[in-house]
Amino acid sequence: MSGLGAAPECCGGLGHVDWRKADLRVMNQLLGYVDPSHPSFVVAVLTIAFNPLFWNVVARWEQKTHRLSKAFGSPYLACYALGAAILLLNLLRSHCFTEAMLQQPKMDSLDTALVQHLGLALLAMGILFVVSSFLALGFTGTFLGDYFGILKEARVTTFPFNILDNPMYWGSTANYLGWALMQASPTGLVLTAVVALVYVVAVYYEEPFTAEIYRQKTARSHKRR
Repeated sequence: MSGLGAAPECCGGLGHVDWRKADLRVMNQLLGYVDPSHPSFVVAVLTIAFNPLFWNVVARWEQKTHRLSKAFGSPYLACYALGAAILLLNLLRSHCFTEAMLQQPKMDSLDTALVQHLGLALLAMGILFVVSSFLALGFTGTFLGDYFGILKEARVTTFPFNILDNPMYWGSTANYLGWALMQASPTGLVLTAVVALVYVVAVYYEEPFTAEIYRQKTARSHKRR
């Protein structure tokens, strides 16, 4: 969970930025290599958007009805099943992401040793954030255990949560960005932007809901005293 305080906006807020003065030549050049109507690109976008939608809908349904816990006979088994489904969907997403890149042209100006090294560094950083997040949270903490009533006693503040909020999401985004750079793929860069946007929307909906779950837990604890 991230802090609730809003960060101060620079430049008087984005609403005051004169977008007419922005240099869009690089973006236009990138988009010239991307065919958004190509079937592989469309499928990649759909899998990117579907995954967070799937796990949020299923987890909220479980939190309200406990149907999965009843079906599996245990909230832990139900959480493990959902986690396995999410992992499989993420593998499918990565496969579709890679296929979309392979089906569209590379950009020669990105196909350099410097960009390759940058991509590798981002990939390593992303793996570090994802793996360390998983180790800090555990399986149930990673895969929405709080929606199954498997709650932690306190907020996790160890690495990498002491560096940034939602490191699992941003580590995953760094992985895709690094992979796209290593493939010199404008299509991969555009799809990485879609991944980041989807995660921003997911965080917007997930964090208040999760905060409410823990607020209710605290309220129940106070009533017992």
